[in-house]
Amino acid sequence: MSATPLLHVQGLEAAYGQVVALKGVDIEVHEGEIVTIIGANGAGKSTLMMSIFGQPQARAGQIIFAGQDITRAPTHTIARLGLAQSPEGRRIFSRMTVRENLQMGAAVNGFAHFEADLARMFTIFPRLKERQGQLGGTLSGGEQQMLAIARALMSRPRLLLLDEPSLGLAPLVVKQIFDVIRDLNRNEGLTVFLVEQNAFHALKLADRGYVMVNGAITMSGPGRELLARPEVRAAYLEGGH
Repeated sequence: MSATPLLHVQGLEAAYGQVVALKGVDIEVHEGEIVTIIGANGAGKSTLMMSIFGQPQARAGQIIFAGQDITRAPTHTIARLGLAQSPEGRRIFSRMTVRENLQMGAAVNGFAHFEADLARMFTIFPRLKERQGQLGGTLSGGEQQMLAIARALMSRPRLLLLDEPSLGLAPLVVKQIFDVIRDLNRNEGLTVFLVEQNAFHALKLADRGYVMVNGAITMSGPGRELLARPEVRAAYLEGGH
């Protein structure tokens, strides 16, 4: 692991009006790692993801990506630096075809490797190849999630932000998606920062994890170590969320 993190978030505070959502968050993601944040619904996990991407902008603190301060940078600038996001709720373009959605992802780097990257996505997600002419809104939930991830990967990111990839999906589809994340990390060295309510899957997959409660980090450590901690098991695994 390199000494300098690829992503370094320090003392991050963010709010929606008077509601403080992040209270001095510190996290690090190193090149080649899978890092996860787990926590209950409303803990601030998605706000952290969106703040890294510039919406909402941080009220205090600093976000450094690949040695550059992106705390106040606009979202399009952040994307061009090599950060990509697969947001909560997928947010695909429902009236565009699968192929057109993937074109939107490739637009970030000016369609530099479009055909090669399209072929690669169809290898990673064969279902998308079958559905390439279909409108995004007519896909199943699992297929939409695959499309959201593939669209993010089309920009060839150095860091992929994944927000709740398992949300609302059948267990078999969840396993498929987590297998893809693991393979991309192992085989291509993709760095992944994952927000996930499914603590068991997330901590099993991750090199390191953070636990977030009410907008603050309360615990951190290797994924398997956190998985074994009784307080984590009680809160998030044994009938918890």
